[in-house]
Amino acid sequence: MKSIASLTAAQLRRAAEIKENIESLTNELNRIFVGSAAAATAAPQAARVKGKMSPAAKARISAKLKAIWAKRKAAAAAPQASRVRSKMSPAAKARLSAKLKAYWAKKKAAQKK
Repeated sequence: MKSIASLTAAQLRRAAEIKENIESLTNELNRIFVGSAAAATAAPQAARVKGKMSPAAKARISAKLKAIWAKRKAAAAAPQASRVRSKMSPAAKARLSAKLKAYWAKKKAAQKK
């Protein structure tokens, strides 16, 4: 493929004509597929057609949302399960008890001074 700088004036004119033909044919195709010349210019942005929802569809959606919210409210109203704690071994209880007794004995001795 040649670079643009190496093309002659006649070749550039011919390339411009071909490009214009392509654009006009593209616009014509858009008019055929879309249906109007005004829509052909907006064809790349595919206009969204809003449809009406049937009463049955509205009822289904409404029922589904009500069920979802009822489930959420029931979950919020239910008492929360208390956290399951692991039991402390007797040795760990004894160590903790000894530490706390020493702590409080030290604290009471400091208050008596």
